[in-house]
Amino acid sequence: MIDIHTHILPDVDDGIQSIEDSITLAEKAAAEGIHTLAATPAYREGLNLYSKKEIITQVQDVNKHLQRRSINITVLPGQVISIHGDLLDDLKHNQLMTINEDTPYLLLELPKDHVPQYISTLLFQLQMEGYIPIIAQPEHNEQVQHNPNVLYSLIKNGAKAQLASGSLCGKYGKKIKKLSHQLIEANLVHLIASDMKLEKKRKFYMKEAFQLIKKSYGPDMEEQLAYNARLVIEGEPIVGDLPEHIKKRKFISIL
Repeated sequence: MIDIHTHILPDVDDGIQSIEDSITLAEKAAAEGIHTLAATPAYREGLNLYSKKEIITQVQDVNKHLQRRSINITVLPGQVISIHGDLLDDLKHNQLMTINEDTPYLLLELPKDHVPQYISTLLFQLQMEGYIPIIAQPEHNEQVQHNPNVLYSLIKNGAKAQLASGSLCGKYGKKIKKLSHQLIEANLVHLIASDMKLEKKRKFYMKEAFQLIKKSYGPDMEEQLAYNARLVIEGEPIVGDLPEHIKKRKFISIL
């Protein structure tokens, strides 16, 4: 398996303080059946100002340590970028990184409590510049929870979406689990990833999520979502059926 959303880099990432922490997380990934991780430290405007060069250097260092210990995990560079008004300018000033550095895929994080009014314009502009936006874990956004068709509009206009494996497995509650299934059923999900951090009792849940997808939606859906992760790191177009509206009677109230 390939996980395109993890926090494995020491010093610049959530909960990872040392190279030993990175190795511990990689060992958990290997035990899960994962062979490739994208390191995606969070970029928040004005807060995380480490450079692309620093991220790449850290990734290279982590990979060297994993090779020395014969841990069969490959780490690739990337970022998860909080959506902000100056995102395009930050891209033009070479401050932001796509997944695996040279692909067109940008992993974007919505605010927790709303979807910015300018997001449609921003996503269009990004696509005009040759980028492919992936919205990370939209099921955690309160506005999407209240009205999932907010996400439909973004996907219809070319954005992609990554669902958290833990959401699908019910680790964030029954309501988010139900919403996660609704998003898959409406073809509003293109990728499954963990957002793995080194926290007590936190797990990848990737194997469990894909087993659940196979059981609920069949092996074709399982294969499609797994294969899309490979296409992302290779910079190739990902696959998926046309998005559908979620009927109002199926909406869930989380607010």
